[in-house]
Amino acid sequence: MRIDVAPPSRRLSWRRLAATCGQASALAPCIALTFVCLAFSSCESHSGRIVIGTKNFTESLMLGELMAQQIEAHTNLKVERRFYLAGTYICQQAILAGRIDIYPEYTGTALTAILKAKVGGDKNQVYQRVKNEYESQLALTLGPPFGFDNTFAMEIRGEDARRLQVKTLSQAAAFAPQWRAGFGYEFMERPDGYAGLAATYGLHFAAPPRVMDLGLLAPALKDHQIDIAAGNATDGLIPAFDLFVLEDDKHYFPPYEAVAVMRAQMMQEHPEVAQAIAELRSKISDREMQQLNYALDGQHRDVKDVAREFLLSKGLVP
Repeated sequence: MRIDVAPPSRRLSWRRLAATCGQASALAPCIALTFVCLAFSSCESHSGRIVIGTKNFTESLMLGELMAQQIEAHTNLKVERRFYLAGTYICQQAILAGRIDIYPEYTGTALTAILKAKVGGDKNQVYQRVKNEYESQLALTLGPPFGFDNTFAMEIRGEDARRLQVKTLSQAAAFAPQWRAGFGYEFMERPDGYAGLAATYGLHFAAPPRVMDLGLLAPALKDHQIDIAAGNATDGLIPAFDLFVLEDDKHYFPPYEAVAVMRAQMMQEHPEVAQAIAELRSKISDREMQQLNYALDGQHRDVKDVAREFLLSKGLVP
């Protein structure tokens, strides 16, 4: 799979700083590290072009490429792709600093990780709350939802789910002391992550959870290196690896609708960008997003080709 990323030396620095940021227990150290990270980015004006950033996992890359091609097809602006910018906090600080103009985000992540708000409300209420507070506090805004909800998915092997007859997280708690867990670094630190989940369901594992890169979780689960992982509901490898998603029967996780976060100043200067992004409203279902992810993770296809084919299938590009 080919994607537009930073040179190897820069990418290594981003990853090291992101990992350190993920281990921090508060946002302040992350912000400090972020400004160091931003030193790697150029400081030239964005005049005549739009800079799109993404996080460092497949779905974020896919959404970034879809937005990039949509803007290229419907405006006269050039698009610069700054993909693979590590996690949530670094992308957020990059857009606040004006280094990027747009990046894909999730409403539940914005609510809990950025706004530090308590979970509450249905998906429409969460979307509107995040949009209002981003506009009033951060000079950012949200595009309309893309159509799918990518909640955290607590995954186990399908063979284990069938053998133990486990379907929910409440049922899984009885087996957790025998299991080894693997989570991403953000999940370990976020307010909607591991600590709250463990407290809600009384989860106690055989050993402290292993902190792993998101792309390694599903293969590690399949290969019996771990027994439970915190993935995403639209992971393309869930059906391919015969994984089973445990039901969040106590509704711990908030809605995670995928949206574009955009700088308000950019939108004022280029309203045509907002119009292009708005055409993606409700165009991607949960199943379709899972298929797009599988095309990259399972079939190892080129992200540009996959994005182009999807946009053509929806009649969004000529």
